[in-house]
Amino acid sequence: MIPELSRPLRVHELGALPYDIDIEAKPAERAALARRFDLIELEQLTATLSAAKDAGGVRVTGRVAARGFQPCALSGAPVAFGIDEAVDLRFAAVGRVPGEEVELSDADLDTIEIDGDTIDLGEAAAQSFGLALDPYPRAAGAALPPAVTPEDKVVPLKRPNPFDVLKGG
Repeated sequence: MIPELSRPLRVHELGALPYDIDIEAKPAERAALARRFDLIELEQLTATLSAAKDAGGVRVTGRVAARGFQPCALSGAPVAFGIDEAVDLRFAAVGRVPGEEVELSDADLDTIEIDGDTIDLGEAAAQSFGLALDPYPRAAGAALPPAVTPEDKVVPLKRPNPFDVLKGG
């Protein structure tokens, strides 16, 4: 499957100098990404990335910027967003034994497995953008329905301690 925003780079073509790329999503790509991330509209998505060989893989750094509208988590009303996010990813070949559990350290959390000889800088930008989106955007004035108590206002129930009967003797 080809991602909505695809800018493939062959790893073996990377030389001693970094490979720099400016990405600007075209209207059809923005529309497809809006569907993928459940947005009302994605007006702009750009990325300025630099890929360089790294011990055991490729390190990609740069920035992703975007603006548009996403639905309010409570009312569905449009909520404007503006994103300007740093990108720092590592692509690496990961040797795995089938059926064996893999434990990740904190350093591995931004590591993406290289599949073959190609990495997709467009997909890396799209994923970085998706992670930067507010998962629960709220429109101004949007409030929880009266039947729902906000978490910070919940009063724990006072339940009798079942072991109190043992104290009485």
